[in-house]
Amino acid sequence: MQVPHDAFVVVADGRKMLFFRNDGDTEHLNLIVERVREQDNPADREQSTDAPGTTFSSVGNGRSSYEETDFHQLEEDRFAAETADLLKKRALRNDFDSLIVVAPPRTLGELRKHYHKEVASRLRGEIDKDLTGHPIVDIEKALVAAN
Repeated sequence: MQVPHDAFVVVADGRKMLFFRNDGDTEHLNLIVERVREQDNPADREQSTDAPGTTFSSVGNGRSSYEETDFHQLEEDRFAAETADLLKKRALRNDFDSLIVVAPPRTLGELRKHYHKEVASRLRGEIDKDLTGHPIVDIEKALVAAN
């Protein structure tokens, strides 16, 4: 993938966002960290208090169970929406011309739901991988290897 000089690169998942700037060129990337934000998001079992509810019906078998809310996933989706909002604010301030986003497929899908038109117009590429826990050199290699 071509990552121009001064391109903005966001590596995110549902709990962590890393904002980089490419200080190198398209052949020799040099990602510099601009911002790191991580949130604590315990497993769903630690956030839920009760089992799913049940209702009784006069029709059929008489019981209906509600689907349990996955609070952990809801928080990850909210974090992705917050990341998209930060991108919108930076795009509206003209902080970047080119944007590359790296995120796992579910997070990438959630980000896409919230992209502002200014963010979408500056988007040069996306990679559907979870690289938030990887060293910068591995992120650079993944960017160069991506088509």
